Amino acid sequence: MPISTASTLRLATLALLWGSNFLWIAIALRGTTPTQITLTRLALGALVLLAVTRAQHLKLPKQPALWLHLTIAALFANVIPYTFFAIAEQHITSSVAGVLNATTPIWTTLFAITTATERHPSPLKLTGLLTGFLGTLLIFSPWQSASQITTWGGFAALTAAASYGISYVYMTRHLTNRGHPPLALSTAQLITATAQLALITPFTGGLHPPNLTWDVLTALTILGALGTGAAYVLNYRLIADEGTTASAVNYLLPVVAVILGAAILNEPITIPITAGMLVVLIGVALTRRGSHPHRRR
Repeated sequence: MPISTASTLRLATLALLWGSNFLWIAIALRGTTPTQITLTRLALGALVLLAVTRAQHLKLPKQPALWLHLTIAALFANVIPYTFFAIAEQHITSSVAGVLNATTPIWTTLFAITTATERHPSPLKLTGLLTGFLGTLLIFSPWQSASQITTWGGFAALTAAASYGISYVYMTRHLTNRGHPPLALSTAQLITATAQLALITPFTGGLHPPNLTWDVLTALTILGALGTGAAYVLNYRLIADEGTTASAVNYLLPVVAVILGAAILNEPITIPITAGMLVVLIGVALTRRGSHPHRRR
């Protein structure tokens, strides 16, 4: 059964929102610490979603067990990866961070198989995962920045990607398709993530006076309202529709980053980059054709 056109449009929109996040993080680091960036984007995202939830007269979940699952999901989907990617970009370029982020679908598949969330990925899906990752390598040519990958920044980015992989599997197993609207779940998860980070921020450089220039404020606003708030509604819906296959969105982020770099920063698009983008698109197409929409419980 093919995946719907609406789901494909959600995937493309989510890739557009998340694909620019590495750029906004790099700009925000000019005047704020990693934990300040993460706390701000989580709080703004939660406020935006809370306002939309109220406007649509939706109620947040009430079951204590569900809030426990949301707390765990927030740790692996928000607190750890958001903070670690911000830390990573203090030591590595956003391009290298993008390459390491593209390992997320591979981590997701490994964790899904290990936990029996997905017992037998189709050969077509596995081929798509490998093809998408090879395309990412063509785009960024990380061998030109191998020294960055082996630094603490590279380790932090790889840890963040693995954390994303855990979150896709956990959310598929315990949160989606349980009768709650994606918007309500997204709002509740960002609220718990904000609370978690607020507890640790004073001990991790969060009290350092920020330098809030206009570009830093713009980056933080976009990160919070769009890259976190709006994006998470799409992410929950994709996971509900497609399960762990939704993690393939991470292969599209380098394509978005390259297009934005060419359009905004006048960065050149070389033949290897063009070839890499085509390979990535083929990989994502194979991944989605080799998957079935997530069966609703």
